[in-house]
Amino acid sequence: MRFIYYLKKLRDGYVINQVKHVELPLFKPSPTVRKKLIFSGRVQKVGFRLEVYELANRLNLTGWVKNRNDKNVEAEVQGENEMIIFLIKYLKTLKRASVRDVVINEMPIVDDETDFAVIKEWF
Repeated sequence: MRFIYYLKKLRDGYVINQVKHVELPLFKPSPTVRKKLIFSGRVQKVGFRLEVYELANRLNLTGWVKNRNDKNVEAEVQGENEMIIFLIKYLKTLKRASVRDVVINEMPIVDDETDFAVIKEWF
């Protein structure tokens, strides 16, 4: 059990370091939107939620991300549209994960949201 704990710590450190070194482009101002994203493919047990969380924070996006019991990952992301598009494109390029598809739906904006969270559910 301890071995798995240390492997996860090592993976998490790698993910955080990777996101710190992502070169962010200069974004043109764009409208604030909220989108529900459902990522399918190999997106669980590879640090995918942490990657979403870390990059969303770097981009000053708000919302949440969680695993689903159908082995997909779901997120609601709010912020400038161009930044959300960058987030999705970046996540599709990950080597550890393999995003096969992303379902994107528009959502109403949440006015009082101030941060991004990882929701941990046990199913």
